[in-house]
Amino acid sequence: MSNMIVPEIWQKGGTAAILAFFAVLLLLPVARRFQLLDFPAGRKDHQQPTPVIGGLAMGIGIFAAEALYQLGTGEFSQEILAYATGGALLLAIGQLDDKYDLPWWLRICAQAIAALITATWGDVRAEHLGPLLGLGTVSLGDWSIPFTVFATVGLINALNMIDGMDGFAGSLCLTALLMLGAAALYSGNTPLAADIAPLCGALLAFLYFNMRFPWRKRAKVFMGNGGSAFLGFTVAWVAFRLTQTPGHPVSPTLALWLVPIPLIDCLVVMTHRIRRGTSPFKADHNHIHHLMRDAGVSPMRTIVTVCLFSLLTGLAAAQSLRAGFNDTPLLVAFAGLLVLWHWVTSKRGRALALLRPLGRSKEEEGIARAAEAAGPISMESDAG
Repeated sequence: MSNMIVPEIWQKGGTAAILAFFAVLLLLPVARRFQLLDFPAGRKDHQQPTPVIGGLAMGIGIFAAEALYQLGTGEFSQEILAYATGGALLLAIGQLDDKYDLPWWLRICAQAIAALITATWGDVRAEHLGPLLGLGTVSLGDWSIPFTVFATVGLINALNMIDGMDGFAGSLCLTALLMLGAAALYSGNTPLAADIAPLCGALLAFLYFNMRFPWRKRAKVFMGNGGSAFLGFTVAWVAFRLTQTPGHPVSPTLALWLVPIPLIDCLVVMTHRIRRGTSPFKADHNHIHHLMRDAGVSPMRTIVTVCLFSLLTGLAAAQSLRAGFNDTPLLVAFAGLLVLWHWVTSKRGRALALLRPLGRSKEEEGIARAAEAAGPISMESDAG
C-alpha cells in the first residue's frame, strides 16, 4: 500500500464525518421550519415527528469532502463528478418524496437517470459478470448499460425496503462499504479505497444521530427516502468500480456476498407477496427486522446480528475466492441461502421460532420494559 494513501483515507474520512455531523445540526431547524418530517401514521411505529434530513447531511459531507480534496490536488475526477450529480438528483427527488409522496414511477425514473449518469458520463458500469458456470468471463457487451441500470435500481429499492428500524439500513451499508474498502485495498485499488473513506465517515456521523444509545431512546433523525436511495446508489457505484477495474480484478460474485441481507430479504418478501396475490411493492411487516422484532430481539441486537452475518459471509466468500474456488459454488451457495430463507419465512411461526433464541433474556426484557416506560422509542418506517 502506498505510504500516501493511509493519511489520505483518514483525512477524507474524517473530513466527511465532521462535515456531515455539523450538517445534521444545521439542518435540524431547517427540517422543522419547512416540515421535512416523518409523521407517525399508518404502519409507522415511531411516536414523534422526526426530521428526514439524514441523507441530505450525508450527501453534503461526502460531496464537500471530495470537493475540498480535488481542489487541493487540482485533479477533478469525472467518476466523482458523475457520482455527485447522480447522488444529488436522488437526494433532491427523495426529499420531495418525503414531503409530497411522489408517484413510484417518478422515483424509479430518477433512479434510472442517476444510474445512466454514472454509467455513461462517469464510465462506471458492469462490463462483465466474471467467469460463470465454467464458461469463462461472461461479457455483457451491448447489455452493459441496461444491466448496470437494472442492478443499481434493484439495489436502491432493496435498501429502501429494509430501511425500517433505527440504524438498520445505515449499519448494513457501513458494513458493506468497509468490506468493499478492504477488498479494494487487498486488490491494490487504492484510489477506490480513498474514495470509500468519506462514504464511511459520513455514514458514521449519520448513525450517531440515527441509532439508539443508553442516553437516547429514539432516533434523532431519519435518512429519508432520499437517503436510502442515495446509499443504495452509492453501494452499487462502489461495487461496479471494485469489480470492473481491469488492473485490479475482483470477482463480481463477491459483491453479492457483501450485501446479502438486503438482496435476499427483498427477493423473498416480494416473492411471498406475489404468491399471496398482492403487489410485490405492497408494504407489510414481513421484512427480517420485523420478524426479529416480533421474535423479541432488541433493535441493537438485531443490528449487531445482521452485520456480523454480513461480515462472516463476506469474509467466507472472499477467502473461498482467494483459495482458488471459482464463482459457480458461490453463486450456488447464494441461491441456496435464498431458497432456505424463503422456506423459513413461508410460515411466520417457523421464522419466529428460529429467531427467538436471539431474543432478550428475562432480565434484559425487564430492563428494556423499564427503559421504554421512561420515554418513547421509535422505529423508522420502511417504504417497502
